[in-house]
Amino acid sequence: MAIETKKMSKSISAASHEDSFGGRVLSWPERIKGYYGDVRTEMKRVTSPSFKEVRATTTVVIITVFLFGLYFWGVDTLIGRGIDWVLRTLSHRG
Repeated sequence: MAIETKKMSKSISAASHEDSFGGRVLSWPERIKGYYGDVRTEMKRVTSPSFKEVRATTTVVIITVFLFGLYFWGVDTLIGRGIDWVLRTLSHRG
């Protein structure tokens, strides 16, 4: 935590010196190195899910998609029949 705080205070103090275009251009390589260092640190924390976790979440997704499909099919059918009924009712009155 202290290292991150030190980096933040360094970048804040550097930001005041980098107000000009030239300062920003000159600080570009250092900022890129810092960015890639942060990416490397975060990637070390990344873990892959186990096969059991992948299978479980895939099952949840498939069931959810199926349920939403049924729901939207039902809503579409009801709305379609309702609009059809309204149009047939209005066309018979003319």
